[in-house]
Amino acid sequence: MRIPTDGEIRALHERHAPTRAAFDLVHTHCRIVCAVAEQLMGRGAAPGVDAALVRAGCLLHDIGVYRLYDASGALDRARYVRHGLLGHELLRGEGLPEALCRFCSCHTGMGLSAEDVRRQRLPIPVGDYLPRTAEEELVMYADTFHSKADPPVFVSAAAYAASVARFGADKAARFAALRKRFGEPDLDALSAVFGHAAE
Repeated sequence: MRIPTDGEIRALHERHAPTRAAFDLVHTHCRIVCAVAEQLMGRGAAPGVDAALVRAGCLLHDIGVYRLYDASGALDRARYVRHGLLGHELLRGEGLPEALCRFCSCHTGMGLSAEDVRRQRLPIPVGDYLPRTAEEELVMYADTFHSKADPPVFVSAAAYAASVARFGADKAARFAALRKRFGEPDLDALSAVFGHAAE
């Protein structure tokens, strides 16, 4: 499988971003998630993973967010959960392989099961949107440490653990297992590089 270069991925972001502000928010977030994952991999936390695939997955995972902006530049937060599927469709339309498309549809929260979709009445087709590979799990996990809030912030493991618990004990247990497996990033170091505060 050919993995697109950073430049090719940036060009995809630039082509699909409706505004410069949207590009700056989403592309920077993707770069931060990539930095989190690479920091964890650099510590040996994910032996055997395909680092190039993880990098591309991080840089692409939120590209579907662009499809939630309206003509005025406002983000449709009510349907935000759809961004993963929208990204999957966008990348498929660009001819990217399924292995890359899945980083979009399988990274939300701690993954979404068909039961989650039904129980929460989410505005997406009923189905399982769960990571299947170590690479998908690492991208999903790295994503939890940064929020595109206004202003964007780094999220500590403790803060995310408290937040995800409201979605069920299974989600909290999954995050705890990933935390034990991959460890925690040095958010202060990342905050100094990217200029976003840490919660």
